Amino acid sequence: MDLPLHPQSPVSHLTGHAFADGERVTSYLTRSDTGEVVRQDILATEETDFKALGFVFCSWTHPFKPRAMHENPDRALKLTAENLFVTLADPTTESDPANIPLLQFLALMLERKKILKPRGMTEDGLRNIFAHSKTHQLYEVVAGDLNEEFFIKIQDQLSILVGAPKPKAVAPAAPSPIPDADVPTPT
Repeated sequence: MDLPLHPQSPVSHLTGHAFADGERVTSYLTRSDTGEVVRQDILATEETDFKALGFVFCSWTHPFKPRAMHENPDRALKLTAENLFVTLADPTTESDPANIPLLQFLALMLERKKILKPRGMTEDGLRNIFAHSKTHQLYEVVAGDLNEEFFIKIQDQLSILVGAPKPKAVAPAAPSPIPDADVPTPT
């Protein structure tokens, strides 16, 4: 699934401060009140003053890298499960415990699509190791139990990938077996 998404902003969403190369930037992926998926980038030092536009799917902190002149901006406009995983699992990105369940789900999904290949576990047994099939980059993801409770817990985060659950339609009331006509009663 692809979502249209703005690339990383060169300025802070909160203050308008232009990011410098290497500055720590926190990116928030949110759903606005209108249902639109929005990326908001701020300086990591501005987090205490920041209020998200809506529900926060995930956030990550990373060093700012200015976009290269030859980089294709249209390619950066699509958010895929693969590049969301790569962004969140990137070793240069500061890990956020709130993103762990989403990262576990993305790893499972990408393993099933053969984009990630399992390579075992870390020596302490706390993390699964995955290799990206194209880049051969290794990623470590906290091991977890993907049971029903897990999916209920991350349902809101998953809605960015699979869409919000559709409300269940209320079944129309079944017609009464007895017509509304006047029925004579015995006397």
